[in-house]
Amino acid sequence: MAHFGKIKSYDSGKGAGMISPEKGGDALPFKKSDLQQQGQEPKIDQRYGYETKQVDGGVRHAVSLQMEQGQKEQASSPRA
Repeated sequence: MAHFGKIKSYDSGKGAGMISPEKGGDALPFKKSDLQQQGQEPKIDQRYGYETKQVDGGVRHAVSLQMEQGQKEQASSPRA
């Protein structure tokens, strides 16, 4: 993956969303068909790796999105 970012929004009805690049810049649109794991819907703030391509007259889109491996909840952290 060339880039990493977090899911900013996702509309399951439209099958489209936006991902915010970690390195800054405007959020990029993506479609459900661009997800490597199409059976699993992305959730806000999940970290994904992705590639970019220019479509629609030069607008950049995120493609080939893949959820980062090893992403786990920190629910069992020790408490003092």
